[in-house]
Amino acid sequence: MRAHLGDHLVIESPATGATRRDGEIVGLHHEDGTPPYDVRWSDTDEVTLVFPGPDAHVHHVEHEPPSTHQGPARPGTGEARSEAAAPPRTPNPGDIGRRLAAERRRQGLSREETASRARMSPDYLTYLEEQPADPTLATLVRLADALGTTAATLRGGGIDLPPGQGHALLHPQLRDLSPEECRAKLSTHGVGRIAVSAPDGRPAIVPVNYEIVDDEIVFRTAPGTVPAAAVGTEVAFEVDHVDETMSQGWSVLAVGPASAVTEPDAMRRLAQRAHTTPWAGGERDMWVSIRPTRLTGRRITPADEQAARGR
Repeated sequence: MRAHLGDHLVIESPATGATRRDGEIVGLHHEDGTPPYDVRWSDTDEVTLVFPGPDAHVHHVEHEPPSTHQGPARPGTGEARSEAAAPPRTPNPGDIGRRLAAERRRQGLSREETASRARMSPDYLTYLEEQPADPTLATLVRLADALGTTAATLRGGGIDLPPGQGHALLHPQLRDLSPEECRAKLSTHGVGRIAVSAPDGRPAIVPVNYEIVDDEIVFRTAPGTVPAAAVGTEVAFEVDHVDETMSQGWSVLAVGPASAVTEPDAMRRLAQRAHTTPWAGGERDMWVSIRPTRLTGRRITPADEQAARGR
C-alpha cells in the first residue's frame, strides 16, 4: 500500500464493502508512501497515526482517475493491489451519490465549489458521487451544510412522507408571483398535477410528467386514463416546490382548456423535444395540450427577504 499527501484512507466493511470510516492522509512517515500514515478523520476532524489493516484501501485523489478504485489489502501480504493492476471502474453511484449530484446540480454548484464548501478534496467528492459509498455522518453533515440541505435528505430520509412537515418560518411573507415569474417556475419540464373530472364523474388530481412547448403545457398519457379525461374540458394544472430546510416554497396554478394533439407531425415534434419519458411507464402515446388562459402563483419567503427586495 502506497499513498501521497492528500489521498484518502477508506476503511470498508468486509461483508458489504460499504465505507465505515474515511479520512485525509495529512502525514507520511516513509518517503516511498508506505504505512503508517497521519490521518485526519472526517467524522472527528482529529489526526491519528494509522497502520492500515486488510479492510483499508487508499483512494488516490490526485494521482489516478477518480473512477479508479483500489480493492482492500490482501490479508497476510500487507500490500494493496498495485496501481497498475487496479481496474478502472465506470461510474456506478449509490443512492447517496445520486442525491449528492442531483442536489449539487440543483444549486448550480460545481464539484470544486461544493468540495471547497465541505472542506474536502474534489476528487473525493467525485468518488462519493460515482461509487456506492457510505460516508460517515460527519462527512454528510458537511456536505449537507455546503448544499443547504440536511444529512437525512441526502440519505433519502422522509422519501415516503409528504413534503412540508418542517416548521413554518417565524415571520413568513406570502407574495404573488408575476406571470413572468410563473412561466419561469414552470421552466421547460417537470412533474405537475392536473385536476380533472374522472371518467366516473368524481374529481381527481393526478401527477404527470409535463413539457412546456410554445407556452403550452403538454403531457403524455394513455386513452381511458384519468389524465386523458382532461381532453375537451377546462382543467387546472399545478406545480410547486417546497424547501424543507429553509421552510420556503412556491406554487403556480394554470387554468385553461385541454385538447388532444392528433396531427402526426406535431406529435412527432413533441416526442423529439421531450426531456423525459413518463415515470409511470407503459405505452403512453396520447399527447394532451393545455393552453393556459389564467396563470397565477404564490411564494413564501422570510419577511426580511421581502423587505430587502423593496430596497
